[in-house]
Amino acid sequence: MKKHIKVVAAIIENEHDEILCALRSPHMAIPNMWEFPGGKVEKDEDLYSALKREIHEELGCIIETFEIFNDHTHEYDTFIINLIAIKCKIAKGTPEKSEHSKLIWLKRENLSSLVWAPADIPAVEQLINEK
Repeated sequence: MKKHIKVVAAIIENEHDEILCALRSPHMAIPNMWEFPGGKVEKDEDLYSALKREIHEELGCIIETFEIFNDHTHEYDTFIINLIAIKCKIAKGTPEKSEHSKLIWLKRENLSSLVWAPADIPAVEQLINEK
């Protein structure tokens, strides 16, 4: 039986209506694909606390979270991921990469120019169609 993983992802939008995109490093699972930053929800942790913790660990900044934007389950070859994308904004600090190869800000209409991790694609499509 495949392992089920619950993951939260941050849809971080800046004042220029751009969205933060993170490139997975060659050393990560699903390497060299783009994703929304975030990570695993720990046992007994709520979604919003998990996302704030992960973004602080990964990007070194503090976020303000809003509503759940997209909730999607994707089956990879070796595991199943429930990816919950949450809209947020940066409250303090500037995102800096620690685990990822690259961070970029992109307009919605340009999101499809990246090669996204399969689990992130439904949220990407929803963002492109949002406005």
